Amino acid sequence: MGKINYPLDKIDLTRFFWINQPNYFRLKNNRLTVITDPGTDFWQRTYYGFQNDNGHAFVSEINGDFTFSVKTRFKAEYQYDQCGIMLYHNADNWVKASVENENKECARLGSVVTNLGYSDWASTDISAHIHSVSYHFSRKDQDFLIEYSFDDVHFTQMRIFHIDVELPLARIGVYACSPLNSSFKAEFSDFKLGACQWQNHQTE
Repeated sequence: MGKINYPLDKIDLTRFFWINQPNYFRLKNNRLTVITDPGTDFWQRTYYGFQNDNGHAFVSEINGDFTFSVKTRFKAEYQYDQCGIMLYHNADNWVKASVENENKECARLGSVVTNLGYSDWASTDISAHIHSVSYHFSRKDQDFLIEYSFDDVHFTQMRIFHIDVELPLARIGVYACSPLNSSFKAEFSDFKLGACQWQNHQTE
């Protein structure tokens, strides 16, 4: 659980730790494979009323501003199965961005920002035949940028947001979960971390 500051390069995954460790995972050659436990999720209160904080997150504590990137591979078959990236402070303050399976034709690429115990959800429908997404996650002070890519080359802005609580250290990494009585395999690779690549806003 050490504090780390890397150049824009591969990350030593031995510095990461689990929040809700799954029954099965494999860590080899800078690649993480997870098989989700059934009945796991991250959500707080809004609309649905329930509170779940038992999803699997693999994170490390990072100082200051940064850009974190990772590639996800998955083939979920059950509704709500999901995997992606996560910023986790505590049960009431966290962020996840992922693909969530809906049905055989449609999945949802989206993000959830949970501030002070209430989650939101912003999403867009994508093809259920997409089985790999890469993410960039950048921090500037208390502001954050999430970008995604289907080809590892062209990254598109997903969301800019602010975290209300102070974050001296950011617990950033990946997550996967299966809210229903289901399970699937998620793979994470190409972990990288370095100086913040989010350019300053220019005004005329």
